Amino acid sequence: MKEFNNKVAVVTGAGSGIGRALAQALAARGCRLALSDVNETGLRETAANCGSAEVRTYTLDVADRDAIYAHAEQVANNFGQVNLVINNAGVALSASVREMTDDDFRWIMDIDFWGVAHGTRAFLPHLIASGDGHVVNISSVFGLIGVPKQSAYNSAKFAVRGFTEALRQEMKLECQPVAVSCVHPGGIRTNIANSARMGKSENADAQRKGFDKLAITTPEKAAGIILRGILKDQSRILVGPDAWGIDAINRLLGAAYQPLVERFSRKNLYV
Repeated sequence: MKEFNNKVAVVTGAGSGIGRALAQALAARGCRLALSDVNETGLRETAANCGSAEVRTYTLDVADRDAIYAHAEQVANNFGQVNLVINNAGVALSASVREMTDDDFRWIMDIDFWGVAHGTRAFLPHLIASGDGHVVNISSVFGLIGVPKQSAYNSAKFAVRGFTEALRQEMKLECQPVAVSCVHPGGIRTNIANSARMGKSENADAQRKGFDKLAITTPEKAAGIILRGILKDQSRILVGPDAWGIDAINRLLGAAYQPLVERFSRKNLYV
């Protein structure tokens, strides 16, 4: 994909944050947009900010597998083609392995992993049929390193990374006209921390204030980085200086990065 003009782009979680910024940036580049979210109010606000672009909105819970497959067929019927799918919708959970409930673990996996996996698989035939497709799956820097109290989020984001990297190789080996990118954002100034679920012993205010300090990249900046990565067909798109730093530490130290994370966590998470 060398340009976005007149391409049909699907963006999940488009009601706020990175999803909204991506929708607006794609609209400015001439994309036709299929935007979805569980938040209908936020979705309408995003659509209103997309100027004169062709936009259709869909209320969608990505935890619902059947709804995702029905959504893929509806979008293909509405637009006649699908070129770009950005599986962006996600949630957060801060809880230790000992404290998190099965329901919370299932909740985050259903949205952050299965939402991505089903979104990819549902749209893949349409992307192949377009002759110029691209799948973009949003992982995280927590798909690169393990972090205390983020075991569930780590599980989902590591799974997204593995799933996406395997898919990219399959598309190349099968000579399919679909590029694949995995995105690893660092701290982005979104509302994900404010809507996160917390373990019973977590200090929610402290956790959210801590996240705010680390959120150094705006959604608009993140969207620009992601779109440039798509046009360059990058397999791994790192978003923010913290993402580049974490990736470098992981590559240089391997498993030896863990003592560094432990020291940081002792100071900031176990107080």
